Amino acid sequence: MRNIFAAALLAAHACLAQAEPIIMSFGEKIPPFVFPETDSGIELEVIGEALAYRGHQLQPRYFAFARVPMAFKAHQVDAAMTDLGEDLRPYGGFYGDPAVLYDNVLITLKERRLTIHSPADLRGLSVIAFQGAAKRYPDWLSGVQSAGQYFEQNNQELQVLTLDAGHYDVVLCDRNIYRYFALQVEREQHRPLKPVEYHAFVKLNPLNYRPIFRSEKIRDDFNAGLRHLKDNGRYQAIYAHYLQ
Repeated sequence: MRNIFAAALLAAHACLAQAEPIIMSFGEKIPPFVFPETDSGIELEVIGEALAYRGHQLQPRYFAFARVPMAFKAHQVDAAMTDLGEDLRPYGGFYGDPAVLYDNVLITLKERRLTIHSPADLRGLSVIAFQGAAKRYPDWLSGVQSAGQYFEQNNQELQVLTLDAGHYDVVLCDRNIYRYFALQVEREQHRPLKPVEYHAFVKLNPLNYRPIFRSEKIRDDFNAGLRHLKDNGRYQAIYAHYLQ
């Protein structure tokens, strides 16, 4: 029995030794999903632990967001956090299961009692969004943009502060990114923020945001690790760590 146990340990060590580091492109800073200065964040931890399930080591490389898929196409990395809407299969990409969900919503102060079901409901309202949102959602934002009521701000903590102060009527932001910065502001300023409402305006499609791997086997290993994280509760614990 001891010999069998020793052989199993040697086999496990051999597998780990054979596993190559996975160099993956990430956006430069997307709190709470990616913090380059500490190699941490929801997305980094989920992907890193999913890869580690079968012995692979994540090595993140950070790029301006638009260059994340470009680095994959240029063979600078083994994987990419997203394709930004471009099909990377012709460039040797194998798509994994969604590691995280980016759920962009319209956010308003609850005290305003605003109802937003269509682009027409934004008429007369000022909107602040992340950079590039107008190109992504032209059907919703072109009207307020033409009216001079549309602004973009990549500092998403400022989005939280300006909505709370009433400087803008609507924020367009990922639900969890807004929640993260709202918690940060409340801790820093030692005060509660005004309650907000979230208005879903586009249908969430998990397949819009998936990691891409150059190796089909690594992709399969990642998917197996991701399922393991969800089955044992670790996936939910990672989210809770950053959003509570």
